[in-house]
Amino acid sequence: MFRALADPHRRRLLDRLRERDGQTLRELCAGLDLTRQAVTKHLAVLEGAGLVAATRRGREKHHHLDSAPIDQVAARWIGRFARERVRALTDLKTALEGIVSETEFVYTTYIRTTPEALWRALTEPAFTRRYWGVSFTTEWRKGAPMTWVENGRETVDPEQVVLEADPPRRLAYTWHTFTPEWAEAAGIDAETLARLGAERRSKVTFDLDVEGDLVKLRVVHADLGETIRGLVGEGWPRLLSDLKSMLETGQP
Repeated sequence: MFRALADPHRRRLLDRLRERDGQTLRELCAGLDLTRQAVTKHLAVLEGAGLVAATRRGREKHHHLDSAPIDQVAARWIGRFARERVRALTDLKTALEGIVSETEFVYTTYIRTTPEALWRALTEPAFTRRYWGVSFTTEWRKGAPMTWVENGRETVDPEQVVLEADPPRRLAYTWHTFTPEWAEAAGIDAETLARLGAERRSKVTFDLDVEGDLVKLRVVHADLGETIRGLVGEGWPRLLSDLKSMLETGQP
């Protein structure tokens, strides 16, 4: 990480991602006195240090700032009280900056667990009910239909399907259908429900990567409309915090 930060050009790239996350290579090259090849090499170093993460949408690669390595250094060398303050501020920053584009929400957290245990927590009803209050009825294979069960209410729709299932590394599925029954249980008014129903169906992807004795969980909620974007921006940080607490302490 320190080697990556030693270069002023790489620090400038991080500053640009801090100002506006999720930029493409073309956008990052604009206004820089560097060739496209040089910027690509600098980004590769930053990715190798864990300071930048990339997601691909179509033919374009979008780059996102990841401050976790810096936070880990701070956690080791800063006193106990200050460490908790830094961690709280980092969590706040992640929550506030999770929406990196108008159509995508990205959230990264590190959990002291195993990929297998985290996969079970994301898929098995015995776990999802505890921290989410939701369970899924599905075969967890690509194309399999999904039934969402919440507060005794089932949500069924042909477009609720599993998109990817590669245990314990990657899971993706389409989001649930916004029904009047769901809206009533969730306290959503009729006007908001109508706006949600007019938006395209979104999808969520979970990527699990081992980093030492931690599992890095990256959640990307994509294809968001304006209304659902506001809801998931509030919901995911709390939900993933409960998931992390359950796996690390036994209590959500």
